[in-house]
Amino acid sequence: MSVQPFIFIGLGNPGAQYAMTRHNLGYLVVEAFASQLGWSLKEESQFNAKVAKGVVEQQAVHLLLPLTYMNLSGQAVRRYLDYFKIAVNQVLIIMDDIALPFGELKLRAMGTSGGHNGLKSIETSLGTSHYKRLRMGIGHPGEKMLASYVLESFSLIEQQSLSQFIGSGVSVMRRLLTESFTQVMNQVNTSVNQTLKKTKSPVIGLGE
Repeated sequence: MSVQPFIFIGLGNPGAQYAMTRHNLGYLVVEAFASQLGWSLKEESQFNAKVAKGVVEQQAVHLLLPLTYMNLSGQAVRRYLDYFKIAVNQVLIIMDDIALPFGELKLRAMGTSGGHNGLKSIETSLGTSHYKRLRMGIGHPGEKMLASYVLESFSLIEQQSLSQFIGSGVSVMRRLLTESFTQVMNQVNTSVNQTLKKTKSPVIGLGE
């Protein structure tokens, strides 16, 4: 078993009113991963986050859902990494992304915040943008106000394929425990691009 745990961090806002909003897609993916494993995410006040820990594929795995609200996500992340002495290269952030169509996902080893307040907070708290992230597309708001768009519930059309899309994110998480990051990234991102070229429409559910 690896000495350094791998930590999956889902971004979102706490509270029932936000549970099924677009901005909580990171939460939904991590919660689905925990459910698949039979794990229970429990609130730990010292980190201001929900946490679950265990072993998957002989790899120590931590799950973290910051309860600081999106704009202060970095506070919980930094506190948790410092406490368990987890290196930044063992982190994967799962988050919503308006730059991608709904149903598309991309894996990145680093990058800018792209205006995402959760990533801005994490970058500030960690002092680096060199952390892995799984970007889950929620589509661009168009003429709508960004703040209201990301805090809206998924549309009826989106809801029809949401569970499949979440499952695609969970599949990527599981693969990262047994395959190299570069291998998974290249396959996931190439698969998305090829499918989009063929269909000219958002990809729903890439699977493995």
